[in-house]
Amino acid sequence: MANSKIKSRLRRKKSIRKRVCGTTERPRLTVFRSNLHMYVQVVDDSKQHSLAAASTDQKSMAAEIASCESKVDQAKAVGRSIAKVCLDKGIRHVVFDRNGYQYHGRVSALADAAREAGLEF
Repeated sequence: MANSKIKSRLRRKKSIRKRVCGTTERPRLTVFRSNLHMYVQVVDDSKQHSLAAASTDQKSMAAEIASCESKVDQAKAVGRSIAKVCLDKGIRHVVFDRNGYQYHGRVSALADAAREAGLEF
């Protein structure tokens, strides 16, 4: 069953990536969700360059993650963190790439927190 779940997500990811592309003016905010952690990157696809990143296993976020009660709260913390890093680098507009995951739970919490912190999708 796990193998078919992974294949289905990768099929959805491939379909999404046909339409979603990051540019220099509007980079792509991509999410990876594992069982334990959330990883977020802001990518400029035209230059194939990662502009910013945040995750739940960063040492700089250890104190904030330890105070969170649930994985959804951790995702919100990562969303606020990536928004802060992007705004410091002058990135306000991004394209959201959910990477084949359903837009609910941790993925939507991350996106909502990034929007509230100042990023525009």
